[in-house]
Amino acid sequence: MSDSVFPAGNLMKGKRGLVMGVANKNSIAWGIAQQLAAQGAELAFSYQGEELEKRVRPLVESLPGEPFMVTADVTDDASMDACFDTLKARWGKMDFLVHAIAFAGKDELQGSFTHNTTREGFKRAMDVSAFSFVDAAKRASALMPPREEGGGAMISMTYLGSERVVPNYNVMGVAKAALEACTRYIARDLGPLGIRVNAISAGPMRTLAMAGISGGRTLMKTGKEWSMLKEDTRMEGVAGAALYLLSDLGHSCTGEVLHVDAGFHAVAVPDLADED
Repeated sequence: MSDSVFPAGNLMKGKRGLVMGVANKNSIAWGIAQQLAAQGAELAFSYQGEELEKRVRPLVESLPGEPFMVTADVTDDASMDACFDTLKARWGKMDFLVHAIAFAGKDELQGSFTHNTTREGFKRAMDVSAFSFVDAAKRASALMPPREEGGGAMISMTYLGSERVVPNYNVMGVAKAALEACTRYIARDLGPLGIRVNAISAGPMRTLAMAGISGGRTLMKTGKEWSMLKEDTRMEGVAGAALYLLSDLGHSCTGEVLHVDAGFHAVAVPDLADED
């Protein structure tokens, strides 16, 4: 963990939270986890299956403190019950939730959205990518301190394909749109409890999720060329945004979708070279 990228501090000291969705060292969820750990947070990581555990465990064990892993299949209620029962038994209370889980079939992330999206594929994408946040938020909120003791905070991870048509993003764009709507409704419901709920819309990054989208490399190249900063989305920027939203710095911010994409989301027409 590089302090130059994820500076150390005490913004999250005494806070405990669950990170869902780390797949490998390039995962956005892992970058966020590193920054939270550098700021003193105690972390738990959910995973599904032995293969994922083997990839993630060495990362978790590299963090300071006593981070731990807990299995969780977001499509199975009994598995989710067990996951949050474990958190309750170990911690009693938790302060934050990071949700970075999404899935759509590879065949549905290319070509025509209309012709390639199946009924089962649509339901699966919505279940894993959107409803899982609703379910996790319900369970996590039950373990968060009361308002007078600080409440809690949650973030979900989304992408601009929820707002605008992105080639090959297809059913995932629809699922991310649903996720953003879920984020706002959850924020409304949990606000009176002192729990803030927001989403981060990160630009294209070199992750497993991006690799699964046909034309992902072109998407990243375009994102850099069209962005206002003329640069790739940087992990420290996304992790810093997460730190803001999950720490006490983020007071009074809820129901928001925060874009961290070098300004790409605000561009309607890219700068074009002058023609004679």
